[in-house]
Amino acid sequence: MRILHVVPTYFPATRYGGPIVAVHGLCKALAARGHEVHVFTTNVDGPGVSDVPLDRPVVLDGVNVHYFASFFPRLYVSPEMKKALADIGSFEVAHLHSVFLWPTMAAAGAAKKAGVPYLIAPRGMLVRELIRRKSRFVKTAWLQLIERRNFKHAAAVHFTSHRELTDAQQIRMPLPHPAIVPNGIDLVEKPKVARDANTVVFLGRINWKKGLDRLIEALPDGARLEIAGNDEENLTPRLRALAAGKDVVFHGPVYGAAKWELLTRASVFALPSLSENFGNAVVEAMMMETPVVLSPEVGLAEHVAFANAGLMADDFRSALTTLLADAGLRAELGRNGGALVERELTWPRVAEQMEEVYARCSKGTMPVSS
Repeated sequence: MRILHVVPTYFPATRYGGPIVAVHGLCKALAARGHEVHVFTTNVDGPGVSDVPLDRPVVLDGVNVHYFASFFPRLYVSPEMKKALADIGSFEVAHLHSVFLWPTMAAAGAAKKAGVPYLIAPRGMLVRELIRRKSRFVKTAWLQLIERRNFKHAAAVHFTSHRELTDAQQIRMPLPHPAIVPNGIDLVEKPKVARDANTVVFLGRINWKKGLDRLIEALPDGARLEIAGNDEENLTPRLRALAAGKDVVFHGPVYGAAKWELLTRASVFALPSLSENFGNAVVEAMMMETPVVLSPEVGLAEHVAFANAGLMADDFRSALTTLLADAGLRAELGRNGGALVERELTWPRVAEQMEEVYARCSKGTMPVSS
């Protein structure tokens, strides 16, 4: 198939976290399965731009990435992308990764006009609490005036977990043919490093919705908390003050081999998010056979609990205390997590599932629910 993905930002703009990694992982896996995969994106990278060519596509892991300049970075508005979308009829299916942003609006309109089936992936943004917390009135108006139309005509809506679907249903938007396909991961060999005793690790963006304040407050006596991630909101000074008197270390962003070593050294990985449509870092931790403790709001939490790969907890202090005191339980949960990743969450497996969704969208045979 000839497949188009439209996403506001892409590599090398890694500051935007998990969605970029997930979209590229899917695109790369689809290309490896023989599909012709193109990505339309912008060169926006925080307050600046990525050093990428704008006059030709960049082939990245078999994926044809087309970068376009944006004159209004806040909404990623790009006249050059709009011109390129005039050729959307040459694709068999389009996958649009965002809400509340111009690229999805433009691509949905172009796809509808050209008769190309398209999927929308909200990427965790259709959560009532998130909408109410930031730009509530603007987002509510955008939902009613723009997104309602985009969703109504979509061939399917892609969710990465049942939790994300459930959250979206509270918004009372049309969600035609919901398809639940998780994010995946490329398998990496576990480093040969020893576990640190009584060490809890958090890996991810330092963002208000991650619940780091309640994780710091719940840290058991004698435990060490290591926090690794990019801080776009300058929350670290407040979190440092909250952690006064506790053994808490802030590493900043950690990538590559250092990330795998950090996750492997950890006794426990913790993610107390107030809202998390999936949880890519959870998969990374499980791949390193590190047991996880998750809030119920994490998309993967119920799946992890069912596989007995970690604990789903409202009381983080109790859950962390239980795991840190029981090495045998930690080892058992860690092995179960590694098996879950290899069995269900590798990119080849995920791409196969998404391939089937695309085929159904192209043929107009998507079931009412999935």
